Order: sequence, then C-alpha cells, then structure tokens
Amino acid sequence: MAFNISDNTRCGVIGYGSWATALVHTLERNRIEVWWHIRNEEVMESLLTEGRNAKYLSDVEFHPDFIHPTQDINEVVRNCEVILIATPSAFLKNVMAELTESLDGKFILSATKGIISDDNSTITEYFRNAFGLSYDNLGLISGPSHAEEVSRNKLSYLTVACKDEENARKIGEMFRSNDFKVSYSTDIYGIEYAAILKNIYAIASGLAYGLGYGDNFRAVLTAACAKELTKFINESYPFERDTMNSAYLGDLLVTSYSSFSRNRRLGQLIGHGCTVKSALNEMTMIAEGYYAAACIKKSNERHNIEMPIADMVYDILYKRVSPRKRMKELTALL
Repeated sequence: MAFNISDNTRCGVIGYGSWATALVHTLERNRIEVWWHIRNEEVMESLLTEGRNAKYLSDVEFHPDFIHPTQDINEVVRNCEVILIATPSAFLKNVMAELTESLDGKFILSATKGIISDDNSTITEYFRNAFGLSYDNLGLISGPSHAEEVSRNKLSYLTVACKDEENARKIGEMFRSNDFKVSYSTDIYGIEYAAILKNIYAIASGLAYGLGYGDNFRAVLTAACAKELTKFINESYPFERDTMNSAYLGDLLVTSYSSFSRNRRLGQLIGHGCTVKSALNEMTMIAEGYYAAACIKKSNERHNIEMPIADMVYDILYKRVSPRKRMKELTALL
C-alpha cells in the first residue's frame, strides 16, 4: 500500500552532521516543517541562539518557523510522518537505543551511505530487522550530492529509491527544487550497496593520489572500481538496473575525485605516509569507507565475488600491509 504523504507532511531528521544540515536546509527552503534531533549541546545552543549549526556548514542560516531542534528523539518520531536518518552508521544503534515511540505507520528514509559494522547490515536492513518494518515503509536517498554544494544551492542530483515508485515520487517532491533534481528507482538493494562500495573505492582513489600516481592511472582505477561495483551488486542481487546512472556511477565519481570527499581524504593521508590510526584521528568527520571495507569483506564470504580493489583497501586498513606494495600489486591486474 502506498504511504500517505500529503502537502503538510512533517519530516523528522536524525543526525546533525554536514549532510543532515544540508538536507534540513533543503527541506526548509521547500517549506517542509522539520523536527531535528540534535544530541550535541554546542550545535543545539547555536541553532537556538544564532539559527546556525556551529560545527557543520556554519554559514547556513535556518528559519525558526520551520525548524524545531530537540534532544528528544521520541519527540521527533511523535510529531513526524517521515523520519530521515542521517546519522553515521557507526553511531546509529546508540542513537536509536533512546527511542521508545513506535515506528509503526512512519516512513523511514535513509540518507546514511554506510553499513552497520557489528552485523554487516545496511540501514534499511537494520530497520527491518530491529523494528519489524516492512520495505513498504522503507526507502533511501542517494546520488552525487556533497553536502557542501547542496547547502550552497549548487546544482545537484538526488535519487529516491523505494519499493513503491509512487512513494519515491512523493518523497522526491519534498526535496525537488530548481537546483536539486530528483530521479526515482525501486532498486533499494543496488543503490544502497553502491553508496557503501563507492566509499571504499574513494579510499582507493585517495591512496593512489597520496602515493603519487597521476591522472592517467587514477582514471583506469576508477573505471575498474565501477566495473567491480557493478559486478558485486549484479551478482549478489540480480535486478534490472543500469549502473551508469548517477546513483551508481555518478556517486562513485564525485566521491573518488571531489576535494569534499572525506573517504578520498582518508586514503590520501595514508598514501602520504600516515598510519591508519593517525589518519582516522586527523579526520574531522566519519569516513564510512573505513567501516565498509571490513563489512564488505565479511559479506563477500557468502558470495565469493572477485573484488581485488576492495580487498586491497581492506588489507591496507586492517592488515596494515604496505600501501605502496599493495597498490603496485593491483596495477598488474588492471
């Protein structure tokens, strides 16, 4: 049954990082009323007193008529029909542990491009398993859309994936604007895993850059990443999909090349000689690819799909093998 989204639908946002902040800004501009779950005292204080998020995208101003910041996740769920999840996957379980309100009748929309490490579940899988939700009330948004550009109203492209395309279109209207184009899909599995994998491949791209490889090799590497991504999602979950579309290839490209990419930055730091631990400590935001590399390695034990690039990233991050040696071995395969 199609989810009932109306003109006065209220949206709850769980998360206060740069991506959550950019999405709240987009919803506010479209006059969507937002209940915003903020756990951080500094961010809460700055929103209430200055109308800004002091930690992330601090130049974005919010209008108090449409934004209701709160530290109570239950207040968010109680007041909203659509719940947007924009919390890093590593913290999601702790955040949701505070929830006592029922999610029955709510539509859960994931904007988290990560995977939960202790059970290798995607965000939609987690909500299905932990809260007994049907995929009829689960969806996600993805695509090449860095928060820094979305917040500055740079032209960006978003894909909404839901089991029912009518739901996807209703959700999409909440975000659509002159500078935010929206497309639709029913490929929840493929787009969710593409968003997870592209973070691993962005680390590989950063490693190559940090190690001194040039544009020629990095272009070959990125093309090989696209092939490996396509192979994994097509073999693990056959579906009529075109991975040349922006939710797959476009997101991979922007995450591999953009200066805003935290995963590319992590790889670059390690390629320059930082230890994995020191590189992670230097990051100001979560690099989802770090956790994803271990999760995909574990998940692929079921599928046994050849993934030399993802394996390389895993070996460097978790087995502490030499990045230079491991990348050189990879070049012989491309």
